[in-house]
Parts: sequence; structure tokens; C-alpha cells
Amino acid sequence: MQKEKKVQKSTLMKVFGYIKDYMPFLILSIIFAALSVVLTLYLPILIGDAIDMVVGKGNVDFGGIFSKVKVGLVIIVLTAISQWLMNVCNNRMTYGVVRDIRKDAFDKIQSLPVSYIDSHSHGDIVSRVISDVDTFADGLLMGFTQLFTGLTTIIGTLLFMLSINIKITIVVVCVTPVSLFVASFIAKKTYSMFKLQSETRGEQTALIEEMIGNQKVVQAFSYEDKALTRFEEINNRLQKYSLRAIFFSSLTNPCTRFVNSLVYASVGVFGAISALAGGISIGQLSCLLSYANQYTKPFNEISGVITELQNALACAERIFELIEEESEIADSEDAYEFENVNGDVSFENVYFSYTDEQKLIEDFNLEVKKGQRIAIVGPTGCGKTTLINLLMRFYDTNKGTIKVDGKKITDIKRESLRRNYGMVLQETWLKAGTIKENITMGKPDATDEEIINAAKASHAHSFIKRLPNGYDTVITEDGGNLSQGQKQLLCITRVMLCLPPMLILDEATSSIDTRTEIKIQKAFLAMMEGRTSFIVAHRLSTIREADIILVMKDGNIIEQGNHNELLLKGGFYAELYNSQFTG
Repeated sequence: MQKEKKVQKSTLMKVFGYIKDYMPFLILSIIFAALSVVLTLYLPILIGDAIDMVVGKGNVDFGGIFSKVKVGLVIIVLTAISQWLMNVCNNRMTYGVVRDIRKDAFDKIQSLPVSYIDSHSHGDIVSRVISDVDTFADGLLMGFTQLFTGLTTIIGTLLFMLSINIKITIVVVCVTPVSLFVASFIAKKTYSMFKLQSETRGEQTALIEEMIGNQKVVQAFSYEDKALTRFEEINNRLQKYSLRAIFFSSLTNPCTRFVNSLVYASVGVFGAISALAGGISIGQLSCLLSYANQYTKPFNEISGVITELQNALACAERIFELIEEESEIADSEDAYEFENVNGDVSFENVYFSYTDEQKLIEDFNLEVKKGQRIAIVGPTGCGKTTLINLLMRFYDTNKGTIKVDGKKITDIKRESLRRNYGMVLQETWLKAGTIKENITMGKPDATDEEIINAAKASHAHSFIKRLPNGYDTVITEDGGNLSQGQKQLLCITRVMLCLPPMLILDEATSSIDTRTEIKIQKAFLAMMEGRTSFIVAHRLSTIREADIILVMKDGNIIEQGNHNELLLKGGFYAELYNSQFTG
């Protein structure tokens, strides 16, 4: 419980850190809240005075009553304007804070290490940035709108009541702690439930995204029933946590209303006795009863607000967890821009593993000269793609160094290093937008002529021209309305447009038909001319022309040479190669 309080306090401080940028709106909101409360509380005094002007039959001060009514109408109008302005300030502040938090969360995602993205559910990350921020916004908006007015109403009401009768005010104050105790007890219970609810919602979002994103695979392997079972289990947990959270939060209002009714009854009884004894007038009793009602009303609202704030804080905690995750290790201060790259690459005594328990690459050494084509082959899980991750600095080595042109890649700015690689992966990635926007991702200022020439070189031009609007055709997220082969052709075109000094082709033609692949292999040969190229392939027929073929197994190079040399050795490569052409 102590730890939970600490976390809540820490989360609140972080929220206030965002609010301080909107301090003018906060101050104005408090001013307008105080003004609307003062005006609202002044109204019962006018009504009480008007009641006292009705002395008896035939003895009514109509002039005084009309005067009070006119002032009352002005106060009502001013109160409405004050409340409207307060809401405007609260909205500006809340949605400004929400915008800043979402921006920081998305900025953080851009700077997170790839290891974090690989090890966390994508759906949960999306849930934090979208659903949790929305819930937080609702709680924050309700909090500021009702908390300010509620607190100022309580303080203002007590002051006005004190001005009328001190003894009755003391009775009210004595009953108040019961309401506060009830609200506090329920708030503690709701926070943990709302946190569990938020976490389970993130788990559910992750499962839904996973199933929808891979619906064809789900149906192909008849996984629907298992998916439904998994969803039902998470959904039942979400229902259980939600019901508990709502149960405890719904207790707040009736419990505080019961206590508030005690306050109202106490004022009524003690006020009536005082009025009969001549201590106060009937108008003042009416005024006190009105204040008792207004005094207790904020407790209902604040207790409801506390419940919402508990939910908002639980969501805020998850958002700040993401924002405060450790970013990718920053480039060193003396890291430099990498220009005029030659393309010599070397691995020196490199050790790397994704987890401490499972060793992968150990004491890896490799020398690559400018313009060489290095093919990397081997069974699944031997470390082929891991080498690519290390070259691009998606992951850093545990030990040893990787150098480009004799310079450690850790001394080069990441962006600068990656700009000098052209990368085509087996997994295609296209964004929602036009074909042209997807091709020019690495070279936004490319001319139409350059784009068309790159598309012709990759044999993508013909299918692009058949699309409804050619290069201006809008495609959906991840190119959903294109075939897998067409998506891969666009990714190849993207690299052909940039033509950087080093290339990485990781199963770059895996989704392309054999006839088109032969044409693209010729285009690749022309593109690789004079460029250092790393080629990962399972189809060994595609790498015969490589200068060096590295045969990897369990993170180590077990064979090295060109295609003919390795066949003559009759080792592991020959075994892999022959297995693809024998029954």
C-alpha cells in the first residue's frame, strides 16, 4: 500500500510537470471557479432576504422582492458565463497536456531500442498511447472541472454559513470527516482495480491486433477456436476487474449521499430549534438549508472525481512507464557524420547474444573489401539476420568491434551510418500513402524521372502503371491492397532510388516469381557493382555470383569461399546446396 501511494504521488508530480506549461489557463480556471462559486453562494442570501420581506398577510415588500429578483438574474447570467469560461480554460489545458504526453510517448517510441519493440507486445504499446491517454484525458478534464468548483464551494459555503450562525456551522464541520473517510476508503480500493483493468485492456488490444493482422494465417491453420478461447479468457478477466472497479467506485456516491443527508438533517433540526428560539430568522434558516445542500453536493462530485482520477492515474502510470523507458544509447558527443564512404567492413572478435542464457555469435571475425558481395547462408537461427542487426546497429555487440572504413561504428552517428546502407528485407514495410511517397522514403527530393528509372530497374514500373492512378495511387497501411511480390518490388525500388555505398539484401526476392527474380538478379548485379553487399538467402541458386560465401552454424563461420570452392570441399555448404536440387 505504501509503495502504491508513492507511485500515485510520483505520477501526480509528473502530471503537474506537464500542467505547468499551461499555468495561465490553470490560474484563470481557478479564478473563474471561485467567481462562479461566490456568485452561486450569494444567491441563497438574496432568496433568504426575499423570504424575510414576506412578513405576513398584506405586509409584503414587493418592491424589495423585485429588486432582489433583478440582482438574482444578473448573478445567474454572470455565474453561467464564469462556468463557461472555466470549462474553456480546462479544455485548453487538458487537451494541451494530452497532446504533449502523446507527442512525448511517440517520440519515445522512435528512440526506443529495437530490443524493447521486439520484446513487448505492439498492441499493448498502442493501447498505452491511444486508450490509456484517452482515459487519462477524461479523468483529468472531470477532475479540473469539478475539483476546483467543489473545493471552492465547500470553503465558500462554510464561510457564508459562519457569517449566519457559528453553532450550526460547527455541527456541519463535525459530521464532514465521516464523508471524507468513506471517500478515502473507497478510493484506495478502486485504484488497484482500475490499474488491473487498464493492463488487461492493453493485453486484449494486443491479442486483437495480432489476430486481425494475421487473419489469413489464423484461418489457414484453423486457429479460430483457440483464438476465441484466448480472447474469452482475457475478456473474462477484463470483465471481472471492470466489475470490481465499477462496484467499488459506484459505492462512493450512495455512501457520501447518506452522510450528506445526515448533514442536511442536522442543519434542519438545529436550525429549526434556533429559529423557534429566535436565534435566526426563517429566511436565514432557508439560507442555511440551501447552503447545507450546496455544501454536501461537492462531496458527491469530488468522490466521483476521485474515482475517475484513480482510473486516470492508473492509465497515466502506464503511459509514463513507456515515456520513461531507457532510450537507445545516445551517440557519443564526439560521434561524427559518415561521408564519402568506401565500404570496407570488418568484424573483430565479435560476441553477441539476445539473452544471457542463450549464446549466439562468439569470437566472430570477418574482413570485407569495397565492392565485395558477401553471401551469408546457413540453417534457421544460425545468426544470419543477427549479423544484419549488428551492421545496422539495431543491436550493439556484447564484445568486440565492427568497423567501416577502419572506423568503429560506435563512433559514427547512427543516422549517418544507416544512411549509407540500402536495406531490403524479407518482411516488407509500406506506409499508408501514395506509391511515390513509399518509393521516395529515403530520398524525398527525387525527381519523377529518377523514380521511374528506379522502378524500371526493379521491374516495378509495369505493375505501377496498371494501378488506377499510377505512381499517385494511394495504398493502405502496409500495402494491404498489393500482392506480397508487388510490395517487395516497391521496397527494392526504394533502395534502387537511393543507391547507397553498401547494400543489405535479406531474402530480398523471397516473394517474387522465378522469372521476375532472374530479371531482378540482373538489376541487383548492376546495382551491386562497386558496392559492398551483404546477401542473406535460403535459395542458394541466387548467390552463386557472390565473391565470398559465409556458411554459418550456431553463430560461427564454419566454411568460407566462393560457390565453386565450397562445392569442391564437399562440406556443409555442398550438403545444403545439393539438398535443394535432389528429391
